[in-house]
Amino acid sequence: MPAAPRDPEYGNGPAGEPLTPPVPLAALLSDRELGLRHLAGPAAAGVHGVHASEMPDPSPYLLGGELLLTAGAGPAEDPDGYVARLAGAGAAALGFGVAPVHEEVPAALAEACARHGLPLLEVPPRTPFSAVARAVGRLTAEARTRELRRTTEAQQALAAAAARPDPVPAVLARLAASLGGSVALWPGGRTAGPELPAPAREALSALLARVGREGGPATATDRAGGHHLAAYALAGRAALGTATPARAPGDHTVASVAAVLLTLLTAERPAGAEAAALTRLLLDGDPAAALTAGPWYAVHARGAGDPQALAAALGTVLLDPDEGGARLLTDGEPGAQPGWRLGVSAPAAPDALAAADAQAGRALQRAEAARTPLARHADAGFAGLVGEAEARAHAEALLGPLSPALRETLRAWLAHHGSWDRTAAALGVHRNTVRQRVARCAVLLDRDTDDPDVRMELWFALRQG
Repeated sequence: MPAAPRDPEYGNGPAGEPLTPPVPLAALLSDRELGLRHLAGPAAAGVHGVHASEMPDPSPYLLGGELLLTAGAGPAEDPDGYVARLAGAGAAALGFGVAPVHEEVPAALAEACARHGLPLLEVPPRTPFSAVARAVGRLTAEARTRELRRTTEAQQALAAAAARPDPVPAVLARLAASLGGSVALWPGGRTAGPELPAPAREALSALLARVGREGGPATATDRAGGHHLAAYALAGRAALGTATPARAPGDHTVASVAAVLLTLLTAERPAGAEAAALTRLLLDGDPAAALTAGPWYAVHARGAGDPQALAAALGTVLLDPDEGGARLLTDGEPGAQPGWRLGVSAPAAPDALAAADAQAGRALQRAEAARTPLARHADAGFAGLVGEAEARAHAEALLGPLSPALRETLRAWLAHHGSWDRTAAALGVHRNTVRQRVARCAVLLDRDTDDPDVRMELWFALRQG
């Protein structure tokens, strides 16, 4: 079965985002070193990659958006069916290499490309297919760098707008300018940017109502009136909408940052200090100066739930999600949350957040090793009687012979009180692997791992890592 075709502009990324910026077909045609010539079909297309094949039906191996290169063996018997399959799989264009199989591009193939709307390029004999692939890779990297720079500058501009005396209209205006389109905040009807045609305006209103209702999706997209539409849920059933004539790869990221800022700025609960802290973070400033005295708790979380829901349950909007987890900052003492494993720091003042973050990370490691829903930072106890620098030096000298994998196994084994089965389950390996690794540790360290004193010393050393 052919792969699901990828839209040449949008790709199959989250919320319709392109996986990488496409390379315009015109950029390849203008490269004199390649010498490509447009023969049939549209002259405009976005190329996401290059694939070479002489199969009669290469469509099962395409993701969509590729410039397919062939020397002519594939389409020889059925040019029309061949082109129809490529177009159906979402190929961006077909490149035909003249010689050694054909002296010129077959007329039937050019007619089929014109009929099915697939751009056809002639690749001259002096141009290797690998040269075309390298050109696409180079142009893709350049486009990605430009888009990353644009996205970064837009994020900084949004953060600066959020710090102005009237931040909500300032953020909306800055977002509209960054996207080159129109934006709307729902409910309330605040807008920025050019007026939309009626079909786009009505479709965007429907999207905003959809994501703003209770239980609605976090984001939604549509196309209407020649515009690309997107809506993002905010706090309190509010929503942010965007409408742009064209869509760039980083637009979703830029709009998401604006959605976070607007959530902070429009939330019903007092969030002035938190909004200021986030703005300072985005501007590489000092968040401690924007926070209340606290105390504050740093939280590291791992789980399969919604990080936004976790933040709401912990009473905070200061959230840094990542794949499979999140870091949070809250002024309320956190408790265990269903579906999550949490590491919680000791209460800290705003100027001690870096240490609190490290404490939360270590606490999460203990929670995962012990398979408990929550672990809190504990006082150093006897380990605190030794200076930190001295303790680290001793730990490094003792554990120096062990690789990172052996240290991880030894830490988990000690945390599970020497249980082979529980350690194996925590690490996702076979129990015999655990036995072999612990035995290897004993040999490398020249220690008896069955001795309680040795285990205690190793545990203290591993806690310094």
